[in-house]
Amino acid sequence: MQHGKYRFIVGFLVAPLALYAIFVIWPFIQAIYYSFTDWTGLSPDFKMVGFANYTRMFDDDIFWKSLRHSLVFALLLPLVTLSLALFFAFMLNVGGRRRKGAAITGVRGSGFYKIAYFFPQVLSIAIVALLFQFAYNPNDGVINGTLQAIGLGSVQPDWLGDPNLALWCVMAVLLWSTVGFFVVLFSAGMASIPKDFYEAALLDGASRFTTFFKITLPLLWDTVQSGWVYMGILSLGAEAFAAVQIMTVGPGGPDYSTTVLPLYVYQSAFRDANAAYATTIGVALLVVTLLFAAIVMRLGRRERLEY
Repeated sequence: MQHGKYRFIVGFLVAPLALYAIFVIWPFIQAIYYSFTDWTGLSPDFKMVGFANYTRMFDDDIFWKSLRHSLVFALLLPLVTLSLALFFAFMLNVGGRRRKGAAITGVRGSGFYKIAYFFPQVLSIAIVALLFQFAYNPNDGVINGTLQAIGLGSVQPDWLGDPNLALWCVMAVLLWSTVGFFVVLFSAGMASIPKDFYEAALLDGASRFTTFFKITLPLLWDTVQSGWVYMGILSLGAEAFAAVQIMTVGPGGPDYSTTVLPLYVYQSAFRDANAAYATTIGVALLVVTLLFAAIVMRLGRRERLEY
């Protein structure tokens, strides 16, 4: 009987595991293999070069700039995004004033605010990046036009053309486009927390600040931890690549001030026709992503709370 049960389970697992191995594991193995070659990506011919690509990568100033920018994205963007999302979600669900018949409620108009916060998720990152590229235009963009209209005409930054501002401008776009998703995610988690917990805490004299850190955050910690990993992977991957590729000059400029690792992989493979070096940078990106996820999961480990 037990033998039949295991055979039944294995029968269901074989197909998905085979697909996962073919479309996920095998490409990783191929990338690691090609990183030890001189493959251009334009010809099937190549030869093994050992660790030459890795030696070149460690001596590449652009690689280190890209790594630094990617780490800034991975560390700061999740912190700011999740903090804002938690604040907004708390206000929309339990942060409102006491009303007749309901001690625990969200701020007035919370339904509208949820839609407004989630709206950027309806748009693709490509559309968002294009819209903000026009908004950041130093000559006729919305931002500088607004500054001029309110009497700050002397303050007209070249948002995407200034090496000291460009990276932060891209980060602001990613923040605007992703915070709404986590507001909805955390709102769903807060809606499942029994209102009795908040009512009992308020009766004991606890403030909203105290209820957030003593009730809401501990009970949402698993969701916050998962969101941190997810947001970090987005910051190291496709979201950051798309925003930098579309919005910045070069792209990746000015003076490589916005180049991130995914963009450098793309440029090495398709602009420089050096697929082997691109896979080498991709392997480094894989290691950084795995380390980031492992560190977040380790630091965020705590006793699970149930209710």
